[in-house]
Amino acid sequence: MNRSLHHLKTWPVAAIAMAVACSVSAQTPPPGNDSSTTTIAQAGGSTTATTPTTGPRMSGEGGYSLIPYSSRGYIGINAGRPDYDLDCGLGGFNCSDSSTSFNLYTGGMFNDYLGAEVGYVNLGKMRRGGGTSKAHGINLSLVGKLPLGAFNVFGKLGTTYGRTEVSASALSGISTGRASGWAGSYGAGVGYDLTPNSSIVLEWARYDMRFAGVGKREVNTTSLGYVHRF
Repeated sequence: MNRSLHHLKTWPVAAIAMAVACSVSAQTPPPGNDSSTTTIAQAGGSTTATTPTTGPRMSGEGGYSLIPYSSRGYIGINAGRPDYDLDCGLGGFNCSDSSTSFNLYTGGMFNDYLGAEVGYVNLGKMRRGGGTSKAHGINLSLVGKLPLGAFNVFGKLGTTYGRTEVSASALSGISTGRASGWAGSYGAGVGYDLTPNSSIVLEWARYDMRFAGVGKREVNTTSLGYVHRF
């Protein structure tokens, strides 16, 4: 059987919006005094001077982040090609893998080398067995990064709550229906800084997705993306 490409169908990104709202609320700094008072002793009296100070940043040194307890936040979008570990079925039906995947995500760094991301992944749509197979989900990942001047290499390890839907002709022998659930994900890539606040990335990722009748199947993506840092 040929290895086919799958694509995910877009579903609402409400979970990301809720996570972002909660994160921003959690990281809003309490009101503080933006000045300090210094008393300087002088002959015959004293002088009080007020020295302005900088208030607390939203999430520490390096700018704010939408991920709690992190700094140096960023948002990104990747687009590429998915590769699904699914067969084409019987009956000589068209088996097309010419679809596009995309990933919309936000993240932040806990230190120079470790961070976290939350994102929505859509693997497009694959035609097989006289029908279509679709998959998409919400991804949570830890991110390890190694800076190398203007370049950096990174790896990701996490989990995805995925949803899939399969339709097909009864003559194809392909199980149809919907499935969902948590499964693992990981990936790696390289980034290049265009400016202090923007980068391009080349990334490979693997997502385990649950499909009706066959259980977990791997979906690989190779993508090119743009990242903007706050």
